[in-house]
Amino acid sequence: MEIQIKSWADVAPRLVAVAAGRDAADTVIRGGKLVNVQTREVLDGWQVAIAEGRFAYIGPDASHCIGDQTQVIEADGQYLIPGLCDGHMHIESGMLTPAEFAAAVIPHGTTTMFTDPHEIANVLGLDGVRMMHDEALMQPVNIYTQMPSCAPSAPGLETTGFEISADDVAEAMGWPGIIGLGEMMNFPGVINGDPQMLAEMAATMNAGKTVGGHYASPDKGTAFSAYVAGGAADDHEGTAEADAIARVRNGMKSMMRLGSAWYDVETQITAVTEKGLDPRNFILCTDDCMAGTLVNDGHMNRVVRHAIDCGCDPLVALQMATINTATHFGLERELGSITPGRRADVILTDDLTTLPINTVMARGNIVARDGKITVDCPHYDWPDSARQTVHMGKSLAADDFAVKAPEGSNRVTAKVIGVVENQAPTKALTADLPVKDGVIEGEDGVCQIALVERHRATGDVVNGFVSGFGYSGQMAMASTVAHDSHHMIVVGTDRANMALAANRLGEVGGGVTVWKDGQEIALIKLPIAGLMSDRPAAEVAADADRMVKAMADCGCTLNNAYMQHSLLALVVIPELRISDLGLVDVTRFELTDLIAGSA
Repeated sequence: MEIQIKSWADVAPRLVAVAAGRDAADTVIRGGKLVNVQTREVLDGWQVAIAEGRFAYIGPDASHCIGDQTQVIEADGQYLIPGLCDGHMHIESGMLTPAEFAAAVIPHGTTTMFTDPHEIANVLGLDGVRMMHDEALMQPVNIYTQMPSCAPSAPGLETTGFEISADDVAEAMGWPGIIGLGEMMNFPGVINGDPQMLAEMAATMNAGKTVGGHYASPDKGTAFSAYVAGGAADDHEGTAEADAIARVRNGMKSMMRLGSAWYDVETQITAVTEKGLDPRNFILCTDDCMAGTLVNDGHMNRVVRHAIDCGCDPLVALQMATINTATHFGLERELGSITPGRRADVILTDDLTTLPINTVMARGNIVARDGKITVDCPHYDWPDSARQTVHMGKSLAADDFAVKAPEGSNRVTAKVIGVVENQAPTKALTADLPVKDGVIEGEDGVCQIALVERHRATGDVVNGFVSGFGYSGQMAMASTVAHDSHHMIVVGTDRANMALAANRLGEVGGGVTVWKDGQEIALIKLPIAGLMSDRPAAEVAADADRMVKAMADCGCTLNNAYMQHSLLALVVIPELRISDLGLVDVTRFELTDLIAGSA
């Protein structure tokens, strides 16, 4: 499958001819203000000539590029800014396929995405990555794929549907749309010299591509230095100014994220706005955005606006979402700026602060106007193997979710996963819980969590406790989106409802469901790998809105609590998680007992 744009080398003769006035441009944009992110200046009245999907000329007067067949676009005083780039993201987090994700974000001005499909890799392995890669290349915008590095994310602490090997990584480096290695989450493996992790990074660097980072630890000492020495070139896991500074001082790019539930820009951008560090080492990204966020709030335009609201100069914020990103991935001569030879990805906007997205062009074609997409986003023909991935082995009952207490105990001290609002890390808590008929019960905001194995039909259920959601009454919520192993996560206050929720997802082939008092009150069907829908984003977002309302009806008050729910099995982010092998202490990277003591 070929990327739908000719190379610069192939079209250079035409670009030269247009710029010199010997040939006519396909399109000329005039009457605007060109934002040059290479020099961080606004060039009032500069005009742009486009040919073969690329910029051929920029300058004060493009009249020599206009012929009888040239489309002339009058900008009428609008700013011309480069199409926005998302430096790190997971398409699956939007619950959408690449085609529908592209259709959702194009009207918001996103024309380039650097995606890591490690969610589907955990379910379908290299075949799943190839499917995502192939649909990505079919789109009218630039979707580059980072080959997933960690499936499982932490070997020995979880079991995935498939595993990614160093050989898989080496093979994928030859695919046309692969831009590098996805986030290296197994930072302990890198620090300790794990041969497979180092082999994956070596294969990437030998291919001349970028190694994505993921260092989810507060330790900025020798462990961090060892991780950087392994080759990780960026990191999006920072949550404080000191994190951003440590990254850039060590030659990494600091990726600051604003997703549906991650608000890590405001706490880090002060490294630029107050400390005065070189902004070209900072990149904006989303990491994880749900369909509702995309439909209602935006995508990278939302992140840029937020950075500006946090005190960042608008031109600097635009650099962080365009040329900085392109340069980091070695694509600064291909995209990221409105300069000759680059892909003609450009946005027309009235204001650089509020950033309304009036017109979007990608590869020289108008792809959106006034918030509406104007092109098709082709779909991949997803096979049955990608649509039948929930294998539970048996119908579950309430007893499968019972946590047995030590014999003779009346109360137990249990380890509890503590959810933190708007952040990925959890807290390792304990709670003194009552025992009834030999079974531990939740109380005082502590409810049950269970991981249901769904890849190999083992019928296994691992039980634990979680706090922070605020649930009350008799309810349960289940999801086959359970980063990164993507088994099934069930959280509830009532074991019978937990069984109903789990069995429902087995019935529909994956998704998210909320139950209250024995009745289903919300459902999002995600038939592709149990992670995505190929329905339009607006439809999925409407289902997601009903899910959020249902969670609130069950007592939840957290912002975007679904993201917290879906990350409860992510065994590479501290402090406490759950997997199919048991409760995981992520500060020590080891399995730990659920019960700390009894009385």
